[in-house]
Amino acid sequence: MSKKQLPKIDSKSKQLEEQLKRALADYQNLERRVEEERKLLGQLSSAILIERFLPVLDNLENAQKHLKDEGLEMVIKQFRDVLSSEGVEEIEAQGSKFDPNLHEATSVVEGQNDGMIAKVIRKGYKINSKVLRPAQVAVERQQIDQKTEEKAEEGKNTQMYTNENNTNESEYTKLEH
Repeated sequence: MSKKQLPKIDSKSKQLEEQLKRALADYQNLERRVEEERKLLGQLSSAILIERFLPVLDNLENAQKHLKDEGLEMVIKQFRDVLSSEGVEEIEAQGSKFDPNLHEATSVVEGQNDGMIAKVIRKGYKINSKVLRPAQVAVERQQIDQKTEEKAEEGKNTQMYTNENNTNESEYTKLEH
């Protein structure tokens, strides 16, 4: 080897070494991403399975209300413990302020506390701080005074009258042509 070739070989060696380091770093990043995606897939499939079991828990709890059976109570506790170990927690609803991110309003009842939850229709659950199933609730609304209700009804009647007139006009126009 000549002295001229030595710097070229050294330069080529460093270039190959840099390429190898980059390829190794890319491979490690790929491994990390694949592992994260595996975890995410596992969590997602777990959440889907748990979501399918929630109606079963609802039915067991409803049966317990009527039967008051100690064995059934133990099964329900065991079911809840398994859910808890998977990161599932019940969404607190009764007596709290309505939050559309956590609750689904299925009805409105008159009450003193506007926007507060009066009754839980179906329990909701979160898994790892993400809503798995929102709680279905009845929300309190303060009594509407008679004048506000009359104005709302008057607005509906005006709208209906306007729609009827528009319909009659268009029919008249059709007949004319």
